[in-house]
Amino acid sequence: MKKLFKAASGSQGKYFPVHQSTHCVTRCSALLFGSLILIGFLFTGCKKQEMNVPEHKAQVTSNKVLNTDEKVMNTDEEFRKNYDRQARIGWRTLWELLQARLATAKYRNINNAINDGYADISVVVPNMGHHYMKSAIVDAIFEIRKPEILVYNKNEDGSFQLVAVEYAVPIDLSPNEAPEGFTGNSDVWDRNTGFGLWLLHAWVWHFNSDGVFNPTNPLVHLH
Repeated sequence: MKKLFKAASGSQGKYFPVHQSTHCVTRCSALLFGSLILIGFLFTGCKKQEMNVPEHKAQVTSNKVLNTDEKVMNTDEEFRKNYDRQARIGWRTLWELLQARLATAKYRNINNAINDGYADISVVVPNMGHHYMKSAIVDAIFEIRKPEILVYNKNEDGSFQLVAVEYAVPIDLSPNEAPEGFTGNSDVWDRNTGFGLWLLHAWVWHFNSDGVFNPTNPLVHLH
């Protein structure tokens, strides 16, 4: 750009003497004006090119996020968007599930769960995960904000990821029928005679394409 400017100003960038003809001054002024326009065009073109690069990169990054297989629901908004599509779940049930999320958010750090009395019961089930139970609260009372079991998936790096909560009520405390559970008829309790418990999963931290209350989750894979 400096060379273009010098060429427009005359030999080696020197000033024109005052006594030169008007014709020369007019011609050189026109050349200078045209060169400045060219410089401005080149500068604008460079600037537009520079601005387009980050925009393209941002789009690529966005696509990577959209194409990911992760179904972890970090926010309540993600939770609602995923399960609102399942029409059989009413707004009241969704609100109750959000309460379960709120109450167990701190247990996404498994150390907090262990410190609060949840212990590994050595139950590892494919398409479920690792089960941690708080035996002290296993009774006949169903409390949304106090799940008796937390279900974790173990990541490839060895860390644990909270994927679901699970409610447990002893069968002998409710022998004839399943506990009341969540509002509506969407929740399905499993009468597990092997453990002597009524069990109900709620996939509030990892989306389950088979339903929030389905016992297994095809999107959860053990490592």
